[in-house]
Amino acid sequence: MNHHHSLDSSYNIILVILSVAIPILASYATLDLGIHINKSRGRARNVWTACGAISMGMGIWSMHFIAMLALHLSTPVTYNPMIVLVSIVPALLASFLALRLISQPTMRLSRALFMAAGIVSMHYVGMEAMQMSATVRYDPLLWGLSAAIAFIASLTALYLMYSVKKQADQPNLWRRKTLAAVVMGVAVASMHYTGMAAASFHDHGGNPVSSDMSSLNNSLLAYAIGIGMLIILAMVFTSTYVNRRFESQSLESERKFRSVIESASDAIILADSRTIIQSWNRGAQLMFGYTEKEAIGRPLEMTIPDRFKQAHADGLRPYLALQPDDVPGAGRTLELYGLRKDGTEFPIELSLAVWEEEGQPFLSSIIRDITERKKAEHKINQMVYLDPLTGLPNRHLLNDRLKEALDQADESGLMIGIMFLDLDRFKYINDTLGHTMGDLLLVEVSIRLRECVDRQDTVSRQGGDEFIVLLPGTSYEDMTRKAQRILMTFSQAILVGNQEMYVTPSIGLSLYPADGNNRDTLIKNADTAMYRVKEQGKNNFQFYTPEMNEVVSRRMNLEIGLRKGIQKNEFTVHYQPQVDIKAGAVVGVEALIRWQHPKLGLISPAEFIPLAEETGLIIPIGEWVLREACRQNKEWQDDGLPPLRIAVNISSRQFQQSGFAEVVSRALKETGLEPKYLELELTESIVQNSAHAISIMHKLKEMGIFLSIDDFGTGYSSLSYLKLFPIDSLKIDQSFTRNLMQDSKDEALVHTIINMAHNLGLKVIAEGVETGEQLQYLLLRHCHEAQGYYFSKPVPPARISELLGEQIA
Repeated sequence: MNHHHSLDSSYNIILVILSVAIPILASYATLDLGIHINKSRGRARNVWTACGAISMGMGIWSMHFIAMLALHLSTPVTYNPMIVLVSIVPALLASFLALRLISQPTMRLSRALFMAAGIVSMHYVGMEAMQMSATVRYDPLLWGLSAAIAFIASLTALYLMYSVKKQADQPNLWRRKTLAAVVMGVAVASMHYTGMAAASFHDHGGNPVSSDMSSLNNSLLAYAIGIGMLIILAMVFTSTYVNRRFESQSLESERKFRSVIESASDAIILADSRTIIQSWNRGAQLMFGYTEKEAIGRPLEMTIPDRFKQAHADGLRPYLALQPDDVPGAGRTLELYGLRKDGTEFPIELSLAVWEEEGQPFLSSIIRDITERKKAEHKINQMVYLDPLTGLPNRHLLNDRLKEALDQADESGLMIGIMFLDLDRFKYINDTLGHTMGDLLLVEVSIRLRECVDRQDTVSRQGGDEFIVLLPGTSYEDMTRKAQRILMTFSQAILVGNQEMYVTPSIGLSLYPADGNNRDTLIKNADTAMYRVKEQGKNNFQFYTPEMNEVVSRRMNLEIGLRKGIQKNEFTVHYQPQVDIKAGAVVGVEALIRWQHPKLGLISPAEFIPLAEETGLIIPIGEWVLREACRQNKEWQDDGLPPLRIAVNISSRQFQQSGFAEVVSRALKETGLEPKYLELELTESIVQNSAHAISIMHKLKEMGIFLSIDDFGTGYSSLSYLKLFPIDSLKIDQSFTRNLMQDSKDEALVHTIINMAHNLGLKVIAEGVETGEQLQYLLLRHCHEAQGYYFSKPVPPARISELLGEQIA
C-alpha cells in the first residue's frame, strides 16, 4: 500500500493481520475481566481492574507498535526506547479509565473523550519515537478523522462493555463478547491506520537506503511483541477461566447454602455495617410478614418494637451497630421481642455473628420465634409456683416472696405479717359432699381471701384447707383489721353450684421481727397461734405469744408418746363400779383408760383422747382397751367372783371403721368372755351415718352384746334414732346429774330422760352421782343404775376384786 510521499512505504500483511488480531483478543479479555470487576468488591475489584487495564492497554499499544513495525520505508528506521515506553502510559491510563467507568451505574460521553484522548496520545507519541532521515507531516483532515475514530472507538468500547456487563447472566454470552471484541478491535485498528494514513514521510536529503537487516529486525521485534502479548493474553484468559471455575463452584455452594437458608424455619437475616438488611430468607418473611423486596434495604431495627428500643437505648444498639474491633453482640444469644408487619409483638431469640468480606463487616442474625417455648415455660412455672386448683401461689412461690420481703424489711425496718388460716369443719364437708364440691369450695374461699387483702399481699395455698397470707410492710392494727375482715366475709354463706355452704376460718398471726427472724419460725408460730384458736372454739383469730409454744410442745410430745405408749405398756385400765340403785349392789363396771407418761406423769383422758381421735390413734388404743377389759372381766369370773357386765366406750371413729363388728367378735373369742357380759357405750355422733350404724348395731345385738347411748342429751337433738337403733340403755350425762339439785332445767331434763327411757322400755343409768341427795332423787324417779364418786372413783382391777368379794360375803 503506497502513498504519495517523498518516501515510498509498504506494509507487511502478516504483521497487519497480527496487529488487528491482538486488539480483538485483548478486547475479549477485557470484556471478560469487566464482568469479574463488576462482580468483585474491595481488594479483588482493584486487582481485576489493574489486570484488565494492563491487558487492554498493552493490547492497544501492541497493536499500535506492531502496526508501525509492519510499515516499511525506503529509509532505515529506528525507535527511541524512552519515547516508546512513554507511549505505553496513555494506553494504560485510557484502559484503566475505561474499566473504572464500567463499574459506574451510568455512562457519560465526557469519559469517552478522556479515553479517546489517551488512545490518540499513545499513537502520536509513538510516532514521535521513530528515528530516521526523514520528517513526518500530517494531513489535518485525516488527523482529525483519526481523532474522531478514536472517540467513536472509545464510545463503542464503553457501550459494548456496559452492554456485556448487563447481560453477564444471559446464556450464549460468549457470542456477544466475540462480536463486541471484533468491533472494538477493528475500531482501534481503524484509528491507527487512519492516523498512519494521515502521516507523510519526507527525506532530508541523500540517497534513501533500504536495509534488509533493519527490516528483518523490525519484523522480528514485531513478532516478539506479538508473541509476548499473546502470552500475556493467554495468561489473562487462563486466570479468568480458573476464576470462572472457582466462581462456578462458589455459586454452586452459594446455591446450596441459599437452599438451606430458605428451607430453615428460623429467620436468617444478613445486614451490612449500618445494619441495613442485605438478605432476607423465607423464614423471616413468614415470621415478620415482610416480603424479601420489602425488607431488603431497610434497617434491621424495624423487627424490634419501639418500646424495647427506647427501654434499651444504650444496651441494644451495640448489638446491632457493627464495630469490627469490638462487637458485644457477636457470639451471644439475646431474648427480646420481635415486631411483625401488622404491629403484633412476639418473643424471639436472637443469635448474632459478625464477619468481614473484602474488608467490610457484615452481621448475620438468626432469629427464632420462642412463643411456644415461652408458653411452655409459663406453664412449667405455673406448675412449679402456682397451686393447680386455685391458681394461688404455692409453698415455693411463697418462700421466694417471703425471702424477698425479709431482705427488704431488713433495709427498711418495716414489719412483716404472716397469717396462717385453716378452715373449720372442712373435712366434714369434704367427706359428706365429696371431693369435687370440696375443691369448688376451696376455689371460692381463695377468691374471697384475695378480696380481703391488698394487692401487695400474697395469698398462698399450702395444701388441703390451709392458707398462708404474707403481709409485707404491715402493722399490728393492719393485721387485726384484715383478720376481722376475713371473719366477717366468711360469716356469709358461700354459694357452690346451687348449694349454700358455711365455712369458718381459724386464723393464727405472727409478726416479724417480734415473733421470729426467719421464714420457718414465722410460719411455725403463726401455725401455733392458729391451733390455739382451734382449741378455744374456732372461727376467730389470735396473735402468737411465746406461751403457746409450751402448749404445742406438750401436744407434740403427747402425740409422739401416744404412738409408743401401747408398745411400752404405759396404758392401764381403771374401772368405776355401776350400782343397782334399789339393791345397792355392783352390777357392772365401766372401763376407763389411764396413761402414765414416763416424763409427763399421769395424763388425763380428757387431754389425750381428743388428740388420739384427731390423729387416728384412737383405733389401736380403743382396740387394746376393749381386749384388756374383756380379758379382765373373764379373769374375775375365773376367780369365782359374781359375773357382771363391763362397759367400754367406743368412739365414732372406731365405730365407723370397716370390720368393727369383727374386731369385737375377735376380742371376745381371744379372751373367752361371753358377749352378754360386754356393754358397748356409743356416742350420739354415730347418727351422722345412721344407715351404716344400724347395720353394725344389729350385728352386735345378734352376737348378744349390750348396747347403750353414752352422754345422752349432749349430742344431736333428733330422737328418731331411739326408735331405729337396737339399744338397751341410756346414760344420763354427768353434767345434768351434777347440777340436778341446783338447776331446775337440769332437774327437768333428768326427769324427762328417765321417763322417756321407761316409756321406750330402756334401762337408764345416771353418771356423776356425788351426793346422797342426788341418789335419793334418782331412786324416787325409778332410775335403774348409777355411778359416780358417791360410790367409788375409777380404781385398779384389784380394788374391784375386793368390792365384789365383800359383796359375796
